[in-house]
Amino acid sequence: MRAKKSKTLPGFGISLGVTMSYVSFIVLIPMFSLALESADLGPRGFWRLATDSRTLAAIRVSFLCSLAAALINTVFGLILAWTIVRYRFPFRRLIDGLIELPFALPTAVAGISLTVLTADKGWVGYPFALLGIKLAYAKIGIIIAITFVTIPFVARAVQPVLERLSPDLEEAGLLLGAGRARIFLKIILPEIFPALLTGFSLAFARGLGEYGSVIFIAGNKPFSTEIVPLIIMSKLEQFNYDQATAVAILTLVASFAIMFAVNRIQTRAALFAGEK
Repeated sequence: MRAKKSKTLPGFGISLGVTMSYVSFIVLIPMFSLALESADLGPRGFWRLATDSRTLAAIRVSFLCSLAAALINTVFGLILAWTIVRYRFPFRRLIDGLIELPFALPTAVAGISLTVLTADKGWVGYPFALLGIKLAYAKIGIIIAITFVTIPFVARAVQPVLERLSPDLEEAGLLLGAGRARIFLKIILPEIFPALLTGFSLAFARGLGEYGSVIFIAGNKPFSTEIVPLIIMSKLEQFNYDQATAVAILTLVASFAIMFAVNRIQTRAALFAGEK
């Protein structure tokens, strides 16, 4: 008799049940409660709040600053991961560990520290203040805070891919006469592009909802440096729970749209790479 084939994942039924329970309690139920709480507004009330000038201004500030920070981290996160993986130098392991410091550091502590450094009398802000450039209490300060908090997303997403990418491919390209720019564009970038895209999307989505590290450095000026999480908190303090949840749903939909678009791009890139 032929031996009965074992399942790929033993205990699949239990594992699936645990997974669905986790997704339901951690993800689905909170989102459903948000939608239920804002249902009292009705479609007209929801649309009125969504098109409120102050809310739209806060969404624009959060969106643009998060996008700028994610783009900056895409470049410098790649450089940081490349340096850690490809070079050997003193204190390399220490620097590698410090990459995750923004994860461990309380966001309020990060916000206060960055505000002190970038204020007009701070070590970093003072030279810029002499040139008439304001870092703290401006959009630049928001970008700095989000960049600090989200850079581990890109670095940690790219680092494992670079560790698996053999340097022999680059050496082969050099022996065949290809320049370093061509080697990067034709050999390295296609391999790390999905990881870069993942890190970018995670950093962007995190930046949209970042509160603790931004609230101190932003200045919180309506129509100028006010962010979406502050709008939500101010409505919660006024006990306007339905309005707060409506703004939260707008942020949630934006984050989901970003993640969905990134996943589609990754799928198409994988199919294109498979065809090649």
